[in-house]
Amino acid sequence: MRRRLKTRVSTEVSVNIYNSYDLIGDIAVIKVPNSDISVAKKIADEILKIYNNKIKAVFLQKSAVHGDFRVRQLTFLTGEKRTITVYKEHGCVFKVDIERCYLSPRLLFEHKRISNLITSSEVVVNMFSGVGCFSILIAKNSCSKVYSIDINPTAHMYMNENVQLNHVTNYVVPLLGDSKEIIKAQLCGVADRVLMPLPELAFEYLLYALMALKSSGGWIHFFDFQHATKDENPVEKTCQKITTHLDALKVSYSFGFSRVIRSVGPYWYQTVLDIHVSGLPDFGP
Repeated sequence: MRRRLKTRVSTEVSVNIYNSYDLIGDIAVIKVPNSDISVAKKIADEILKIYNNKIKAVFLQKSAVHGDFRVRQLTFLTGEKRTITVYKEHGCVFKVDIERCYLSPRLLFEHKRISNLITSSEVVVNMFSGVGCFSILIAKNSCSKVYSIDINPTAHMYMNENVQLNHVTNYVVPLLGDSKEIIKAQLCGVADRVLMPLPELAFEYLLYALMALKSSGGWIHFFDFQHATKDENPVEKTCQKITTHLDALKVSYSFGFSRVIRSVGPYWYQTVLDIHVSGLPDFGP
C-alpha cells in the first residue's frame, strides 16, 4: 500500500500509513494517521483497484473498539454505502453489521485452534460470543453443545441468523444478556470449557468463568490486553496476573498453550492463555 501511494501522498504521510487493514466480507476497514480523510480516500481508491471489485465498500475506523457492545466509529469512504456484509471463515458464513457488532478477522487462527481442541462430549460456554464465530465453528467441527452469550442485541440477532445459516440450531444456544448474570442464573457448573474472547472484561469476569465450569474442572481460554516493554514478555505478564488471582481464590490449575495474538499499539499486545482447572473451591450460592 505504501508503494502504491508513493506518488499520491507525501513521503512523510506514506511512511506512517498502517501496514494492515481489516477485510470483513466485501468491506475493508482502514486506519490512517490522525484520521486524515484526504489520505484515507486515496487509500480507499487503491483498495478497490487492488481487489478488482471484490471489495465493494471501504470505511475509515475513527475510534477504537469501545463500550459494552464493542463497536467502533466508522466513516464511509468509497464504494457501496452499507455496513452489512457476509464474512466467510473455515467453511462457515457470518452475516454481520460491522458498525453495530464486533467481528475481528484477526482471530481467524484462534477460532480454528480452539475449535479443534473440542470433542462432541463437551459443553462449552462462550461468554462474549458476538455474532457467533467461535460458537458456530465449534458446533460445526464437533457437534458439541455451546451456550453462546452476548450483551449486544444486534450481535445476538445476527448470531441467531448465523446459527440458522450454518445449520447448527441443535447445538448452539444463543443467549442475550450479561454473561455473569446468565451464568449465575442458569449456567453454574455446566461447562467443560469456557471461552473469554473479550480482553477488556476477561479478568473482571474470570470468577464467573470458574463458576460455569463443572465441579471436576475444565478449560478456560482467556484473552487479555497486556502492556510490555522491550525487556518484558506479554504472555508471562498475563500468566503472572492470572496466577495471583487464581491463587487467592484457592483454585488448582495449570497453564497450557499461550501466545501473543497481535500487537494492538505501542507496547500493547493481545494475548491468549489456555488455563486448565483441576480443582475448584465452593463459590457458594
